[in-house]
Amino acid sequence: MIILGIDPGTLVTGYGVIETSTGQGGKMRAVEYGTIESKRIATLPLRLRTIFTRLTAVIERAAPDELAIESAFYHKNVQSTLKLGHARGVAMLAGMLRDLTAAEYSPREIKRAVVGNGNASKEQVEFMVRSLLKLAPADRKLPDAYDALAVAITHATRKTMLSKGGTKNWKQFIEENPGRVK
Repeated sequence: MIILGIDPGTLVTGYGVIETSTGQGGKMRAVEYGTIESKRIATLPLRLRTIFTRLTAVIERAAPDELAIESAFYHKNVQSTLKLGHARGVAMLAGMLRDLTAAEYSPREIKRAVVGNGNASKEQVEFMVRSLLKLAPADRKLPDAYDALAVAITHATRKTMLSKGGTKNWKQFIEENPGRVK
């Protein structure tokens, strides 16, 4: 299965595509990842168009089966929250126009799934994403790209857990999969 993970933002949107194989012990590999930067674009509508067209191009190249996106969290600044909602909307629309199934995960849920701690730092998330996907140290990207890969990993692990009868927490996962934990 190929999963597109998205970390939406109006200035920088991260995306990450992973491929999972359930037949080989649930292995994952990164297919493509990066960022869509629109900092230099003056107006919100033009930024949203850039996000939409670039994500559409990623979807056409990678041909994902499903899409996973980080859900909205609330800022103290209402304007920031509204703008984030616009970015999420165009990202989901790009997937929906290609008939992709979409799932949403909260930032805390993503951190818990990837690091094991819902309060993990961006550096901890990046470290675990790089470890899980065996990314080369020289292959450095912006944190938003790693966050998007973390969203895709979260979706992949949730689907695997559900198909195996549903692991409830990390302790149960470790007990049931000692060979997958180092």
